[in-house]
This record gives sequence, C-alpha cells and structure tokens, in this order.
Amino acid sequence: MNYFSSDFKLGILGGGQLGKMLLAETQKFDIQTYVLDPNEEAPCKIACNKFVQGSLMDYETVYNFGKQVDLLTFEIELVNLEALEKLEAEGKKVYPSPKTLKLIQNKGVQKNFYLKNAIPTANFKIFKNSKKLIIDILDNNLKMPFVWKCTQFGYDGNGVKIVRSSNDFENLPNVECIAEEMIPFVNELAVIVARSVSGDVKNYPVVEMEFHTEANQVEYVICPARIDAKVALKAIEIALKVSKAFNHVGLLAVEMFQTENGEILVNEVAPRPHNSGHLTIEASYTSQFENHLRAILNLPLGNCDSKVAGIMVNLVGAEGFSGNVIYENIEKIMGIAGVTPHIYGKKETRPFRKMGHVAIVNEDMVVARKIAQEVKNSIRVISI
Repeated sequence: MNYFSSDFKLGILGGGQLGKMLLAETQKFDIQTYVLDPNEEAPCKIACNKFVQGSLMDYETVYNFGKQVDLLTFEIELVNLEALEKLEAEGKKVYPSPKTLKLIQNKGVQKNFYLKNAIPTANFKIFKNSKKLIIDILDNNLKMPFVWKCTQFGYDGNGVKIVRSSNDFENLPNVECIAEEMIPFVNELAVIVARSVSGDVKNYPVVEMEFHTEANQVEYVICPARIDAKVALKAIEIALKVSKAFNHVGLLAVEMFQTENGEILVNEVAPRPHNSGHLTIEASYTSQFENHLRAILNLPLGNCDSKVAGIMVNLVGAEGFSGNVIYENIEKIMGIAGVTPHIYGKKETRPFRKMGHVAIVNEDMVVARKIAQEVKNSIRVISI
C-alpha cells in the first residue's frame, strides 16, 4: 500500500501531546491523519487533516470513527476495547491490537501477565476495592508500607499513592486496586522497544528517570542511563522479553526498577510513544514517534542509537497557578546551546499538569546535566 501523498488515512485515538508529536512525522511523510479526542481544544487539532470531537470510551463514537480510516492507532490506552475488537473483526487494522491493549489497560491483568510469563516484578495483591484492602490491613494480612495503585484510569502519577500509615489509607478511592511491595531501588529505568507488523524488532538505549517526590511525575529523563553496562544489558534483555510476550505492533515502553541488589523488576508498560522517549527527537537517529509510525505501517524500522547524550526536563504547571498559561523565562533557556523547548499547546495550566518538555543535548553528559538543572531553575509554567 502507498501511504505517501495518497488517499490512505491514519486514525489516531487521542489528541494530546503524544499525538501532536506523532503528527510531526506524518506531516514529514505527507500521510493523511484523522484524530478523535473529547477536548475541542486538543493539541492535535491544529496539525491533523480531520479532527473529530468525541468520547474515547464510547462504543459508537470509536466504532464510527474507525470506519472512516484505513488503520487505527492510539496515543492513550483509555479507549473502548469492544469497538476496537469489532473493527478488527471486520478487517480494520488496529495497532497495537485490542488483544495487546486488553492485557495492559488494567494494571491487575498486566501484573498477572508478568507472573504467567515469568517476568520479574514486585510482589502484589489485587483487591476488588479499597475497603477490602483496608480489611486486610486491619486483619494484619497486609503490612505497611506498600504502594497503592488503582487498576484503571491512572496517569501521570494519578492513581498511585504510598501507604505508610492509617492516615494514608483513610481517603483512598474505593475502586479496584493493587497493593504492591515497596521496592528498595537505586534507579528507575526505561527501555522503548519498536516492533513492526512483520516482526522486525529494535530497541532504544536504557534511560534513567528522576521523579518529583510529591507529584510522582518524571522530572528528568537521562540518556544514556548512568548505570553499569551489565545492568543496562540486563534491562534491555528483560524489555525484549516483555515485548516478545505481548507480541505488540508499534512501541512498547517498559518501565523498570533497578534494586539495591542488582535485580531488574518490571514496573509497568505503555503500548505507545512514551514520556521516557521524548528526547529521541533531538538525541536519536530516529525518534520514537517516527519508529512508531514505521512499525504500524510495516516500513523498515529506523536506527534507534543515540547521536549524542540527551536529557529531558518535563515542564509542568507550577504550584499555586491555574489559568491561561505563561512560560516564564522561555527566551532565556532558548539562548542556551543545545536546548530545544516543546510546548504542547494546552492553553490552561494547573499545578503539575504536563505542559511541555525541554530537550538538552550535549556530547558531555556532565555538561548536559548542569544545563538541565539551569533550565529547571529558570523556566516556570505559570498563569496570568
């Protein structure tokens, strides 16, 4: 099939920043794009050929949208699975497949999948709701501290909480959840694996992630990760094993813990472009977004190697500010060599909302890290 400058239509479920960055690659190749998102001001709206406003969880909306395009992909997992299964049964190409998404969409199902496939992960217990979890605590069947996670609808640190005392579990949402063992880790790592329709597989280098302790969001992504080569090789081997088990098409971001005793444990996965891969736009020969596109169209995968050391700084809304966004001191950071800001197109800011990111590239990782700190200290996402 000819995808370039043709009548071929690619449908993207979700119109956020991941879709917006994916659209930069479709525009490069002149591929027609349709986007579905519930927000009439979604970042993708300005860059696609056709924008459809509607719920990603509504069966009829997703089904009817899918009928308009030749191939469907997504930039968010929270989509109606039944509609995707119906479309696929009728011959529509959906990548990654609903079968893959069904194993990932619910964190409880995802964790059981790791056990079934001998993939190392933290010990866990699934509860029908938080009331059942609290009963286990009161009966001394569950020991604190542990990590509480809702099984569905969590994102960007939402739906995750560390429970250390009774004060922490009193206000937990009463939803299906997981109590997960707290891992004494030394690093949080990630590897993105690209897998094409025909089974061609490539992986990006291991990245290291530094998190904001309060918001539980990534503040910095560092590539290459500052870890021993043997640890990096182990992380890549496990990521490839996870990718093979899911048998996905497109990207799979595998987040992992490196423990104090050198183990690598899988935390969770995302079957799409991922925050940990944004710096590939500037630092790699082929960005994660281009390789996702290549994979789902069954084109040759691009080189995943890094050209230069890279660090990404997430831009999130500053505490105490809500309203029309202002990027304070953005001109200052743009004057620094190797610094590239990416603004996601969200007009309204609020505390800890992802509003953009800044990529820093430099041949010297130590210098790149110093510049990243300068960027972090300079720019603020505030409101009028």
